[in-house]
Amino acid sequence: MTPAAPTTNSRALPHPAREDIRLEDVLHALSDPMRLRIVRELAAGAGDELSCSHFDLPVTKSTTTHHFRVLRESGVIRQVYRGTAKMNGLRRDDLDALFPGLLDSLLAAADRQAARLGVAD
Repeated sequence: MTPAAPTTNSRALPHPAREDIRLEDVLHALSDPMRLRIVRELAAGAGDELSCSHFDLPVTKSTTTHHFRVLRESGVIRQVYRGTAKMNGLRRDDLDALFPGLLDSLLAAADRQAARLGVAD
């Protein structure tokens, strides 16, 4: 009897390994206001994962899906299925190891800009 092949989760989503995350991809992902908003909400969650349905973005569902895909493929977030929910978490440890201080600086700058422009979080 031959051993069974290892099972793979068909719902697993591809993510770049830490060593494959590129600065230009991260900066591109964070250059979009909707994606930056997602990252700000994830950062405010103190390490908690948030489902896609948690985010109330003023764009279509397909555009929201696109924004999450860009963030995941750039290495900014990790997405995993928990039952039927797609959960999102910030890859802070990876980003801080590769680009020390970058995420904190960008988030602080985004907070200052939101306050200056009177934009609600």
